[in-house]
Amino acid sequence: MASVCVCSDYFTINDAGELCLLPGRQGLRQVRTFSDPGTFTFRPGDYPWLSRVRVMCQGAGGGSAGANAAANQCIVRPGAAGGGYSESVIQVSALGAVESVVVGAGGAPGTGNQPGAAGGASSFGGLVIALGGDGGTANQSSGTTPNTASGVAGPFAGSGQQNSGGGAGGSAIRLSATQGVSGAGGESRLGHGGFSRGSEGVGSASRGYGGGAGGSLSYGASVAGFEGGKGIVIVELYG
Repeated sequence: MASVCVCSDYFTINDAGELCLLPGRQGLRQVRTFSDPGTFTFRPGDYPWLSRVRVMCQGAGGGSAGANAAANQCIVRPGAAGGGYSESVIQVSALGAVESVVVGAGGAPGTGNQPGAAGGASSFGGLVIALGGDGGTANQSSGTTPNTASGVAGPFAGSGQQNSGGGAGGSAIRLSATQGVSGAGGESRLGHGGFSRGSEGVGSASRGYGGGAGGSLSYGASVAGFEGGKGIVIVELYG
């Protein structure tokens, strides 16, 4: 009669005589991705086999400022900051029955000569928090002479086992009434900031997640900034 040997490193037999996998031996089994801005819930009890999670949070990027120079004059705007990033591996025993998942929205763009808004933080409960990037400033008045506009600093690191702040927004330079360069948006761990422009136009879009918007540039027209890159929360589930 044939017999079967069971490796005790991976399997056990419960009191009912059922062959079961040992918790923590199955590796990566599922990935939950929260990429829409808003608040969601994660319930560990929905996954009876769960032993630990790896959580990656990307904060949202800031929006860039609008620009509205006087006729035959120039305004250049700096880029907005990119969002921070935080990551942790958490044992299921350290999780609550329900953990709140927050995905930060990208900062709104400024219009006229208004600054952009800050991006929202992304988080997993109170365990992993990634801060959003500040919006681009409207710190240059209309003119024709050389002038600079400083970018904004990136956010500080948030909470987690591994975390980093976001990238700073790039500075902008006006050379004359018809020549200038806006600032690039700040980088993020999971995205890139918007590009720097030398021609008149609205702020530029980021790529990926969490990048800051690039600055707008006006040679007399009213142009808006651009929205910052949204955040994301990725939860890897291990058995």
